Amino acid sequence: MSNQPKLHNAMWPGLVGKGTDEGQEPPISLEQMLDFTVAAEVNGRKFDGVDYFLFLPHTDPDATDDELKAIADLIQSKGLCVGTLVAPVWPGTVGDSAMGDQEAKDKFLTAVQKACHIAKVFNEHGVRTYGSIRIDSAEFGVDQWREDPQANTTKIATTFKEAAKIASDHGERLAAEGEICWAGMHSWKDMLDLLEEVGMPETLGFQADLAHTYLYLMGYNAPEHALLQEGYSDDEFWAAYKTMTDKLRPWTIDFHVAQNDGDVHGAGDHDKTGKHCPADDPNGKLDVVACSKYWLDGAADRGIKHICWDGCMFPNAMLETQQTWNTILDTMIKVQDAHGWE
Repeated sequence: MSNQPKLHNAMWPGLVGKGTDEGQEPPISLEQMLDFTVAAEVNGRKFDGVDYFLFLPHTDPDATDDELKAIADLIQSKGLCVGTLVAPVWPGTVGDSAMGDQEAKDKFLTAVQKACHIAKVFNEHGVRTYGSIRIDSAEFGVDQWREDPQANTTKIATTFKEAAKIASDHGERLAAEGEICWAGMHSWKDMLDLLEEVGMPETLGFQADLAHTYLYLMGYNAPEHALLQEGYSDDEFWAAYKTMTDKLRPWTIDFHVAQNDGDVHGAGDHDKTGKHCPADDPNGKLDVVACSKYWLDGAADRGIKHICWDGCMFPNAMLETQQTWNTILDTMIKVQDAHGWE
């Protein structure tokens, strides 16, 4: 039985796609999300910690240190730790587009600065001893990027380099999330080009999500980079999967276990992206345990100490059902047992 990497649950499914606008479901509180996490148990095994989005209503990014310590106390009181933090880099939170004008870039960098400060408070408190800070380009959709792909990738890379310098000064690493809705990061090839242009692997790496990277294979927002076509065979799938992961795995410092049914989904202000499905969804396209191996090969050498479940934009009825979390934990344990280490 492996005990590494540690198993984390994401807190942001209680927030992403939720809201107070007509047709939206209300957010689920941090304490509720923590309680569902703590209550999950499979054969005596439980989650070790949580990954955490640094924005309201779970966290005010401008909270005082005392308020942040109170959050840390709450999480620790549940027997959990904190791993990766999600910086509030998007328009409407603290940040703005990494390929925008100087004002937008300054907002993006401010979001990273605030995330690094919160990380420092959590680290010094003792609730956090590992994990990265997650970012993306915060540029929804790819239309504007396509107007001048090389110049716009360079703009994002320049912002990311400055963000990586902030992170390095705080002893943190940034993980850039591969997802088809983020301009310049919307295909496996464009993601790789961006990582290479930043060229700071010790400070800025890749955050791989099984659901999102499945749509990289299909070339959903970049048909020219598709590695698979509809109706593919098993042999074609695994050959394509190896091609993609061989390119991105060396950069991967943060990993999300997830399922995908091949559709795209969007809710609230979140643009269409890879649809997360229940871990046991009969329409899931992925052998989650087998796919995880490709990303976790050599994970310890890249500093990965935990993996996290991601199930964004599930309906509240599903999120508020305890069996949902037990099934997720069971899947996480299978990944840990198959590909973990002591």
